[in-house]
Amino acid sequence: MTHSITRRLFGALVATTALAGLPALAQQGEIKIGYNADQSASGAAELGLSGRYGFEAAIEDINAKGGVLGRKLVAVIRDDAAAPPKSIQNMNELIDNEKVAAVVGPTNSGNALAWLHIPQQKKVPVVSHVATATEITGRYAKEAQNYIFRVSMVDREQLALLAAYAVKASKDKKVAIIADTTGYGQAATKDLQEILALHGITPAGIEKFGPKDTDMTSQLAKLKAAGADMIISGSLADATAQVLKSMEKMDYYPGLLSTWGSINSPLINIAGAKLAEKTIFAASTTADANPKAQALSKRLLARYPNMPAFVSAAQGYDAVMLIAAAITKAGGTDGDKVAAALEDVGPVEGIIKTYNKPFSKTNHEALGVADFHLAQWKDGAVVKLDNAIVKGLTAADLKR
Repeated sequence: MTHSITRRLFGALVATTALAGLPALAQQGEIKIGYNADQSASGAAELGLSGRYGFEAAIEDINAKGGVLGRKLVAVIRDDAAAPPKSIQNMNELIDNEKVAAVVGPTNSGNALAWLHIPQQKKVPVVSHVATATEITGRYAKEAQNYIFRVSMVDREQLALLAAYAVKASKDKKVAIIADTTGYGQAATKDLQEILALHGITPAGIEKFGPKDTDMTSQLAKLKAAGADMIISGSLADATAQVLKSMEKMDYYPGLLSTWGSINSPLINIAGAKLAEKTIFAASTTADANPKAQALSKRLLARYPNMPAFVSAAQGYDAVMLIAAAITKAGGTDGDKVAAALEDVGPVEGIIKTYNKPFSKTNHEALGVADFHLAQWKDGAVVKLDNAIVKGLTAADLKR
């Protein structure tokens, strides 16, 4: 009996000693971070897919350095297939069943606007890494605590950059607008009119087309007759590609500026690689923007050779880095404390930049127009634009 008890006590001591020697990641339980974004269904799905790659890469890097508060980060991935009902279901499942500490997503602004109330009511921080609708971070801005943050482009901000470039590049200040009749296109048209008015410019023309239209020659003919030498397209990649093809039919090539949706491969798939080079678009970063971006792009392309949109990979990566820093600052995963910590976090080394208190109580946008770049397609890759007009832009030009 004595030997049996001794063996059991010795075994318990060995087990306790072994447990004490285990890495902290294995001892304290996991911290789950949710990802809810379209990765398969809409024209913007490749932004969601690339965003996921960056999201997962950040978690790998954090875990390789010991995790957060000695705990392993775990990615919980959901594809909402661009459908608001599915996106809502995913959010409820991630928060209620998976008990995630935070969520990164979505791809589509409409999906975000459909479920913002869920994380707000349940006090779970969300960092939008792709969706650009201005309202996303503003809906609950007057609440005691706003749980919605963003590391992405913002529609009004990127349009301000496009307008500033167009005004500088236009010889006679003949800047025109063309956009589809979707809610996205018409919201862009409204914003552009207001922004151009701040520059003292009335658009040389404003034209619209149906979301399924493929021939915009009649609209472009009116803009040509009005003398437009710069046109801003308030549409996504597939529609902008059709605008380019219509320009080719007419042999009319004014400067064409477009939103960051032109990063998507539908632009080159529909218009062709060479024609796609004739538009300039907004981006928060590019694969050649800085050494960290170059390194992440190389790493992800080695794993995913067909990765389509590095910009959203960088935004997904940075969103996780900010969440991890906030959890560390909060000392745990309590939603109230993490949201408050996000409003006072930094410096945090990201891919796009080093974030030094990017958020505040009144501002939940980590990126602004001063952070954005202009980019274009060159030889099948997205590269940063750095011409004389870009170099001449000043803070005073970025009216919004």
